[in-house]
Amino acid sequence: MIVRRKTRQIKIGGVALGGDSPILVQSMTNTDTQDVAATVGQIERLTAAGCEIVRVAVPDTPAAEAIREIQDKIAIPLIADIHFDSRLAVVAMEHGADGIRINPGNLGGEAKIARVVAAAKLHKVPIRVGVNSGSIEKDLLKSYGYPTPDNTDALIESALRNVRLLEKQGFYEMKISIKSADVLTTVQGYRKLSTVTDYPLHLGVTEAGGLIAGTVKSSVALGILLSEGIGDTFRISLTRDPVEEVRVGFELLRSLKIRERGPELISCPTCGRTRIDLFGLAEEVERFVQTMKSPLKVAVMGCPVNGPGEAKQADIGVAGGKGVGIIFKKGEIWKKVKEEELMEVFMTELKKMEEEGQKERNSAKRSE
Repeated sequence: MIVRRKTRQIKIGGVALGGDSPILVQSMTNTDTQDVAATVGQIERLTAAGCEIVRVAVPDTPAAEAIREIQDKIAIPLIADIHFDSRLAVVAMEHGADGIRINPGNLGGEAKIARVVAAAKLHKVPIRVGVNSGSIEKDLLKSYGYPTPDNTDALIESALRNVRLLEKQGFYEMKISIKSADVLTTVQGYRKLSTVTDYPLHLGVTEAGGLIAGTVKSSVALGILLSEGIGDTFRISLTRDPVEEVRVGFELLRSLKIRERGPELISCPTCGRTRIDLFGLAEEVERFVQTMKSPLKVAVMGCPVNGPGEAKQADIGVAGGKGVGIIFKKGEIWKKVKEEELMEVFMTELKKMEEEGQKERNSAKRSE
């Protein structure tokens, strides 16, 4: 059983983070923030996938000012990602940002930090102190050396130095991140940081890579940390559609039995017995179940050998054969269907089960 590290609790918009609140999955848009329609459209897709906090890049004043219009059209908290320019942090907060991400050490001195903190206090906006291996102060690198798995001191001290800059201004509504592109450095850094502070921690492996490499590196690092009770929120960073980040994030939480959202999809890896387009079938089913909320176990199997037998715990599943497929429920064959009709019949039944689940959830809410 995972025993979660106890942290302070902060609020981002109306969402609690840290303390005993759920571990939150977040992502970042890759649209031009000034393009409100494109940014809102992407945030809506992220929200549908389960994203609970979203971050947008704020490289200039028009982007900061666009936050107000974006905020009016979305349903999840929005964080402004700021680098170097303290004025952009202030403008973003004035235009409704629910949170900001900064590296206080690169804002240009205490006077500019004080200006940002004053705005954060005024607008009741929390701050993420975000430190990366590539942005550590030169004097710390000289003293401690570049971060490695055996020596994460520069990362830790950079984060704590920047936290102290905000605390000096009487500000404590913070979360911290210390990302590295190296998996073991990330793990060791967060382990050590978790022993010296009770601020909530944002986990992530920076510059993790594409779908395969990024998923593996992020899942290894974050899986280790989350299994040790470390972490209050995280982003799976992928060079990919950010919706994929959210999907991987929730699968990671599901695999650790921390949180579950919607159906669990299981599918076989295929073999020489497979006589249908299992890859296409699995991909279409996977896309659909991402929109579902019922906690079903859904199986997509390549043949009857791996159908009701191997996946007998599935609430519903499909298995292909030569020219025909079977749909099964709880290990029992429910219906045999011609191959060309298999997808349509299976998806129709999935939708029916989702509708029934929605009715049950609504009924449970009314009885509370």
